[in-house]
Amino acid sequence: MKSAEHPSAARMPNALRLADAAHALSRVLAFTHPADAVLSRYFRERHALGPQDRAFVAETVFGVLRRKMLLDHIAPGATPVQLVLLWLTRIAGFGSRDIAALCSTGDKAWLDARRAQPVAEHPLHVEADLPQWVAERLLGAHDADFIRALGRALQEPAPLDLRVNTLRGSRDTVLATLGKDGIPAQATPSSPVGIRVKGKPAINRHPLFTGGVLEVQDEGSQLLGFLLAPRRSDLVVDFCAGAGGKTLMLGAMMDSRGRLYAFDTSQKRLDRLKPRLKRSGLSNVHPLVIAHENDTKVKRLAGKIDRVLVDAPCSGLGTLRRNPDLKFRQSPQSVAELVIKQAAILNAAARLVKPGGRLVYATCSLLPEENHGIIAEFLAAHPEFRPLHCSELLGRQGIPLATGEHLQLWPHLHQTDGFFAAAMERTAGKCG
Repeated sequence: MKSAEHPSAARMPNALRLADAAHALSRVLAFTHPADAVLSRYFRERHALGPQDRAFVAETVFGVLRRKMLLDHIAPGATPVQLVLLWLTRIAGFGSRDIAALCSTGDKAWLDARRAQPVAEHPLHVEADLPQWVAERLLGAHDADFIRALGRALQEPAPLDLRVNTLRGSRDTVLATLGKDGIPAQATPSSPVGIRVKGKPAINRHPLFTGGVLEVQDEGSQLLGFLLAPRRSDLVVDFCAGAGGKTLMLGAMMDSRGRLYAFDTSQKRLDRLKPRLKRSGLSNVHPLVIAHENDTKVKRLAGKIDRVLVDAPCSGLGTLRRNPDLKFRQSPQSVAELVIKQAAILNAAARLVKPGGRLVYATCSLLPEENHGIIAEFLAAHPEFRPLHCSELLGRQGIPLATGEHLQLWPHLHQTDGFFAAAMERTAGKCG
């Protein structure tokens, strides 16, 4: 049951760190805001905490979230302090006696009682550390061994993936520079512009990052750009641009030519694109706030766009390596609401595509209703679109990734976040 998350010797627990980890965890467990945002606020309030203290608290809180299904199964009703103690001793590999020496008398007795419990078999969803409803939906298409392997991968922290901005540099040059600077890195297995870095270097302070040569972007996200494959003279729309990670990649693939619209309903999200856009050196990106998917700004472009990317709002369950709290913040009800929104967004975005143009729908969800279900319903209602084979599209660009007609990436198979994508071409006719 040991994990690769064991904090370094410099991050050994002490009584104050245990207390801070438990206090921070109690706030996160309200699940009213993303865990990273809650921790950021906690650290701003506790400004006296040093870097090693913060690292210990963050690793412990995220460690508990990654294995909370198991911890709750072992000790139903455990307090935040007890969850921290249990994670440290049962998952992170610290000695029970060493940890008990830092505890109150009551918590020490509780920990001793847990240690005396026999190890029992756990239900599948507990082994995978996924909500039972998620495991049940995955079982519709995959066997138990697949779900266990997926769960183990989702329990590990994600690596740091970077994308080389090809306007400003080449991957070989960047790898050489990182190597000289003592930052272990290697080319990503599939993306021709991706780099995977070992450890957690402060990459945002490196000259390659501040100079716009590098951006943080998961390899799976990068592959979406190669599915869309925008050409230099194209009119392109990133329909749900957010903070613009995929927008910046598309702009670089277009060699900063053509015209690339970045749509989003949030001005705040698009504001986060501005400094990244400035660093990138791109001049073909045009951010636009829209009120909703049927905004008049959208309708004016109907039938005029060569390439449209719909990276739809989704449950985010494919990103549990980074955001383990999402499995507690989503529910069957929230997913049902998302499916309605996803279908509406895809239908609106499809109207932009001109005959011969390409539409790519993507999520970072693991659930079939957000992925295959959306595409099957869309194609049934839109005979003017035909599906394209994603493996073939990637193969033409020198990316031999055999995932079938749809791009389906799994953390335990592809070492990326969980991504789904479908590519379609508008053949002719009016988009219904």
